[in-house]
Amino acid sequence: MKWGLHFDRGGLERELHELEGQMQEPGFWDDIKRAEEVTKKSKAVKDKMENFDKLKSQLEDVEVLKEIMEEDDEESANEIIETIRKIEVQIDDYNMKVLLSGEYDKNNVILTLHVGVGGTDANDWTQMLLRMYTRWCEKQGYNVETLDLIPGEEAGIKSVTLKVTGEYAYGYLKAEKGIHRLVRISPYNANGKRQTSFASMEVLPELTKEQDINIKPDDLKIDTYRSSGAGGQHVNTTDSAVRITHLPTGIVVQCQNERSQISNRDTAMEMLKSKLVELKERAHKEKIEDLTGELKDMGWGSQIRSYVFHPYSLVKDHRTNSETSNVTSVMDGEIDMFINAYLKQ
Repeated sequence: MKWGLHFDRGGLERELHELEGQMQEPGFWDDIKRAEEVTKKSKAVKDKMENFDKLKSQLEDVEVLKEIMEEDDEESANEIIETIRKIEVQIDDYNMKVLLSGEYDKNNVILTLHVGVGGTDANDWTQMLLRMYTRWCEKQGYNVETLDLIPGEEAGIKSVTLKVTGEYAYGYLKAEKGIHRLVRISPYNANGKRQTSFASMEVLPELTKEQDINIKPDDLKIDTYRSSGAGGQHVNTTDSAVRITHLPTGIVVQCQNERSQISNRDTAMEMLKSKLVELKERAHKEKIEDLTGELKDMGWGSQIRSYVFHPYSLVKDHRTNSETSNVTSVMDGEIDMFINAYLKQ
């Protein structure tokens, strides 16, 4: 039986040997950030090898059951079929991770939701998407940290920036970048009219130390201001929030999550570097220095997905034509079908 399970054990063993060699180097723990990255990679490689061994063992058990099963043993046959179905789901997930071989696919991710056209409904829609992605991350076992949040005047939010920590976070979530469109009866319209709202999703890889880039200090304008976010009295009475403008491109990032201005500045710099690297990739430029202001507004294009609550229930991805009528489960974070269809495409 052909299972379509792709695995390079030799390559992983060599990678693990190299990582363990780095961990034995004198002074390895002097650089805490590098040490954390190496140990995290080592654990990920070990987990991948263990998962493969587990799958292989399950497949061998199925083959043994098939050989010893009697022809009229319906109970055993049903048990084998159910086991195969579960294994196929695991293999599909495993092979999906094999597809995620891009330079940044294993990285953590910085994602930002921006309100689009639609007034108060669009603010509410942006908050609904925030909940959807937060629930998806929880199901994946990813950690979610809010870096910046601007609330709407009446309801919802204008924008929110999150840092999602976990292996392949960027590889999966890059499939969600673009415009998301909502159609529903507006709860903010006294006449109960149908409303169309938009929100955009920006997805950036958090760079590792090996992927870091240098930015000229003269290219930056750094402003501090009073935070409007949560954090207690201290946040609201000191200029702890930081806004950084990259002068050559006009790109602006900001962070107000931490009480410390230094911490917010460091986080904002990470966000800026990620945004510049992503822009360089999209613009097919050789160097960060080649980026100019004319590139900062590279368009999102048309919406990638529509979420229709009325007059019928449907969520449809316009890139892959994947769709489902179970809007409730999608808004509760069940979006793997859309992510996987996009990545396979």
